[in-house]
Amino acid sequence: MANPHAGEVALVVAGERRVAKLTLGALAELETALEAGSLVALVERFEGGAFSARDVLLVLAAGLRGGGWQGTAVDLAKADTGLAPMAAARAAAELLARAFAVPG
Repeated sequence: MANPHAGEVALVVAGERRVAKLTLGALAELETALEAGSLVALVERFEGGAFSARDVLLVLAAGLRGGGWQGTAVDLAKADTGLAPMAAARAAAELLARAFAVPG
């Protein structure tokens, strides 16, 4: 079960329930995968609805790895998540929001 207070989001990958979390390491990996972009720019894209499918995939893959999953973004792209594109985008946005939320 995912703990939202710990920044976690529950996802299903290939029929297996997983917990995703954007840890510091996952955020660093995400920043590298964005190449020229920054995490601030990524958050702004999500807030403005200007994100890409690649953004969603990279956020979800980084979050899953932060939760202990050993797959790659390519693996995730091929896996059945049961998520429609907008549901995947919502999950990615939730991961970002929870990663930067101030506890309280």
